[in-house]
Amino acid sequence: MGTTVANLPVERKGMTDPNYLLEVRNLKKFFPIQRGFFRRTVGYVKAVDDVSFYLREGETLGLVGESGCGKTTAGRCIIRLYEPSAGEAYIRSRVLSPNGSGDVAVNIFDLQPDQLKLLRREISMIFQDPINSLNPRMTVGDIIAEPMVIHGVYEPNTGRETVVNLLERVGLLPDHMKRYPHEFSGGQRQRIGIARALSLNPRVVICDEPVSALDVSIQAQTLNLLQDLQHDFNLSYIFVAHDLSVVQHISDRVAVMYVGKIVEMADSDKLYSKPLHPYTEALLSSVPKPDPRSKSKRIIMQGDIADPSSPPPGCYFHPRCRYVQEICKKESPAFREVEPEHFVACHFAEQLDLKGV
Repeated sequence: MGTTVANLPVERKGMTDPNYLLEVRNLKKFFPIQRGFFRRTVGYVKAVDDVSFYLREGETLGLVGESGCGKTTAGRCIIRLYEPSAGEAYIRSRVLSPNGSGDVAVNIFDLQPDQLKLLRREISMIFQDPINSLNPRMTVGDIIAEPMVIHGVYEPNTGRETVVNLLERVGLLPDHMKRYPHEFSGGQRQRIGIARALSLNPRVVICDEPVSALDVSIQAQTLNLLQDLQHDFNLSYIFVAHDLSVVQHISDRVAVMYVGKIVEMADSDKLYSKPLHPYTEALLSSVPKPDPRSKSKRIIMQGDIADPSSPPPGCYFHPRCRYVQEICKKESPAFREVEPEHFVACHFAEQLDLKGV
């Protein structure tokens, strides 16, 4: 395989829970702000600031928030398209197991390039914009086969059959192998991206807003396809999105982000019915109601979203929060478990009576 797995960075204590497939701890990603002729660093944009979450095998974790909150950056750090500034991300890997069988917990951020290449067989990504993530000079067949070629698992005799099976599984035809990306609609291009992400049979797939660029009718088809593939291939998803209706439909658990931090994380049904953070309540108030006779009582948040390069002291959300108290302006709330499997970063989570959907 071209790598030595005996020196893998394995945590001595193991992962927190044996049921976790992926565990992210205290993830940070700061982008430097450089100015002047000599490009001196004068500050940092805190795109992801101390984020922790976990993912179990076969489940979907929705990562939601306003544009610029850091949810896409967090996903790209996990797969190391961005190098993280700090933190850990442990995954149970089979390809990196010293004995070639079973699972071993490895820190993705400590892997060497040859080890990281092997791990890419188990974690992949579906990108938001399919037209920019597909090479316009390659045919669809070559695009889907490329990961297998890079990893040396493409066999001339069976490789074409694998590509055809993936195309059919995502709802395309074998004849589409010879076409180029520009010959397809947006929904079809996203299906090509999904097929490419599944070509190495991964365990974890990071879905970076895979339906936000699609029409509403095509969104439903793509979501249903992702759910079917999850069942058939035993996939675990991190589903990044800003549409709360979409996230509710596909997610088992939901983590809400605001200015680089997770402010609430809980089971999907619990979070939508009984939120514990004022920001989550405000987001849920904007979810369209299926009953046209129902009057919407949308919560209009005052002010602008905080600047990640210069966030306010205390709770980042306090300038826009209608329940703000003096302590919110001075002390940053701890991200704690208020109820079983329900985590929140709010000083008054137990006292507030917030409305869900």
